[in-house]
Amino acid sequence: MTLIADETLTAALARMMAADLRPGRTVLLEGPVGAGKTHFARAFIRARQGDLAEDVPSPTFTLVQTYDDPMGSQIWHADLYRLTDPSELFELGLDEAMQDAICLIEWPDRLDIAPPDPLRITLTPCPDPDLRRIDLDFDGADRMAARAAFVTQAGWTEARVLPLAGDASARRYFRLEGPQGRAILMDDPAGAMPAFLTMTDWLTGHGFGAPAIIAQDQASGLALVQDLGDDLVARVLERDPGMAPLIYDRVVDLLVDLHRQPVPGFVPALDGAALADQVGLFADWYPQAAGVTDGAASAGIAPLIARLHGELAVLPPVLALRDFHAENLIWRDASPLGLIDYQDAVAAHPAYDLVSALQDARRDVDPALETRAIDRYLAATGVDADAFRAAYALLGAQRNLRIMGIFTRLCLRDGKPRYLDFMPRVWGHLQRDLAHPALTELAAQVNALPAPDAALIERIRARCPSR
Repeated sequence: MTLIADETLTAALARMMAADLRPGRTVLLEGPVGAGKTHFARAFIRARQGDLAEDVPSPTFTLVQTYDDPMGSQIWHADLYRLTDPSELFELGLDEAMQDAICLIEWPDRLDIAPPDPLRITLTPCPDPDLRRIDLDFDGADRMAARAAFVTQAGWTEARVLPLAGDASARRYFRLEGPQGRAILMDDPAGAMPAFLTMTDWLTGHGFGAPAIIAQDQASGLALVQDLGDDLVARVLERDPGMAPLIYDRVVDLLVDLHRQPVPGFVPALDGAALADQVGLFADWYPQAAGVTDGAASAGIAPLIARLHGELAVLPPVLALRDFHAENLIWRDASPLGLIDYQDAVAAHPAYDLVSALQDARRDVDPALETRAIDRYLAATGVDADAFRAAYALLGAQRNLRIMGIFTRLCLRDGKPRYLDFMPRVWGHLQRDLAHPALTELAAQVNALPAPDAALIERIRARCPSR
């Protein structure tokens, strides 16, 4: 990956890397005198330290300068230009530092042994003295360079960049803190940015709590959006479980308002055929992982889901945000609930998002609270209660089966075993759904398969590839 950069973009690139690097990684900064190696290192160290930032002098004469890293390690900045003998590095302790600190090494050609898996950056002057060529040689360099260029063009080049927890997708999120305030940088290399931006425009245009768009580059899969804050509903409920009735009342009321709007024509339909196709994830991954070699044991689940949807999901479809749960809702007191992660919105049965919120894979929701929320929705909409509850059970079963398949795949294919810990809760939701009289046939097929008890989960975990 090659980038032509001025000092501003070079520093932005360093700040972007500072958000990503973990202790134990080494950055090799190559290039002639005056190419900008120390400028890059200085911006990296100051971004890493944030409010604790120190002066960052060149270590040309000391060979090494060390800095405290807020993540509990250290940052070592080495300039080996004056190194006369590689043995000096052992006296300085640089070889040991590369094991558990972040090391930025200028003139790395003086090293007698290259560190394992380094991030190599080569800076070369351009004919224009204000520019330099930066060659990046490491995994993810193209996305890092794209993010740095984007925030520079958006006028947020001075902002500190902090990583935020992501989800099970390839999307990444960063918080920017700069003179303008705070914003969220979204990086979606998978191509969902146009859908996100379109859905954002629709939601904000109809008074819902989606973030404002500050800057966007659809072609690059990047957007800078309003920071709605840290109070994810999941965190608020963890801090104060007593707020659950109020919060879930607000969640239900949001869905009631959303379902009163005409379905926008740009969202796809999540009908019986699509639901059946999604359940294929369960049949493709979970039975085999559970030791069931007979594919016929789960082959009938998907077509049965499609048939039952045609029989039970009789209400007109509404707009469903799909990934609608406590991790994607932001509590803002009297302001509308903040919304994120809605780019996969669909037209679906009105129960779909309600199930998503109340049968949360990541946390327990009191069954009495689930019943209260369903009753509140029924009272506000006046839909037939028996028909709605049957469709709710079916959509809950479909969703939980799909989640079981996704969690299994995340472990076995993607090396992400932590989602296995949620399986018992998801299976519990599934069993409650299957207890509905309308799902007797589906229950018989699903319950012929092994449940994810502790022993089975550990067998699946043992097959998870290392990352």
